[in-house]
Amino acid sequence: MMHPGKMVDPDVALPQIAILGAGIFVRTQYIPRLKEIADRVIVKSIWSRSEESAKAASELARDFAPNIEYKWGDSGIEEIIQDSSITAVAVVLAAQVQSPVLPYSLSFFRDDIHLSFKQLFESSAVSEAEAALSSYNSFCNDLPRQPVWALAENYRFEPAFVESRKLLNSIGDMMHVQVSIEGSMNSKNPYFSSSWRRNFTGGFILDMGVHFIAGLRMIVGCEINMVSAITRHVDVTLPPPDNICSLFQLENGCAGVFVMAVNSSSPKIYWRIDGSKGALQIERDIDNGRHGYMVRFYTAGGHCQSTFYPFSGVNEELKAFISDVLQTNNKEGSSGHNPEARSSYIEGARDVAVLEAMLESSMKQGNPVHVKRL
Repeated sequence: MMHPGKMVDPDVALPQIAILGAGIFVRTQYIPRLKEIADRVIVKSIWSRSEESAKAASELARDFAPNIEYKWGDSGIEEIIQDSSITAVAVVLAAQVQSPVLPYSLSFFRDDIHLSFKQLFESSAVSEAEAALSSYNSFCNDLPRQPVWALAENYRFEPAFVESRKLLNSIGDMMHVQVSIEGSMNSKNPYFSSSWRRNFTGGFILDMGVHFIAGLRMIVGCEINMVSAITRHVDVTLPPPDNICSLFQLENGCAGVFVMAVNSSSPKIYWRIDGSKGALQIERDIDNGRHGYMVRFYTAGGHCQSTFYPFSGVNEELKAFISDVLQTNNKEGSSGHNPEARSSYIEGARDVAVLEAMLESSMKQGNPVHVKRL
């Protein structure tokens, strides 16, 4: 049986997956990361709305998936659904179609092989997330085994955040939290001209912000109860709003601030938690040409312990998903297997709920708004 970080059992057949989507994230992240774990999974096919984009993406993967097929249009999705050799699907489509496509995507959950479903859910309305959860629960009530429904949020799998969570108790009582995001979403960024990201209510604040909220919730280990926020639109090349300043309160009573500028002349990204016995800071950094996070643990005596963690969240979340697929489809072990909690759809919906509450507060001139519990 395969687990993330462990060798693959040579007697276990590798799962075959299909990728729905051939956009920037598939080309620059999914395909390179799947190449790194080609000993764990076989990429059987890539689908896109157009033949041209599906073919182009499949060629990027052909060096490690020589038999990859490319599909397109309605007929291509139907072929994937009917292909009994495919045991998992990664849905990497524009966020606006993630929730509406779910009822149709449930047809991927075939009782014979329990085809699993990994969804790139960057952002959507909380109401749509609740509808998606309801559809999933209704569909799965009569299944003898629950298929894996994983949500792609790489921040929850970044080693920097995993290790920082372990250090939190060492800083004593939490006093306050700071999250400062000074982004670099300009014409040099490949996502700058992405039409579906620009068409969000909330603009890049919502699209980008869900990841930073995921990092915050991962580190502090508790929910955000209430927020008060003001947004502004400063950079006219970006959709509104492009700046947000929010005060939030955690369920443990601790307060914090979340400040985000979508595009800054001096990009800097960090999370900091100050406690009665020390402090913890996670900052985006570069070490010997490697991009990642520098974790700094400050003790009460003034000592600072620094550790650099290269980016590997996408890689780790894919390995966790594949492990869940194998264990769930294993008839002997599926009944007692609990899929990776960090990949649950509810976690992503809770990230969105925090940002949605911030945007709602801004529309109410900064009046406090309680974060909806899911």
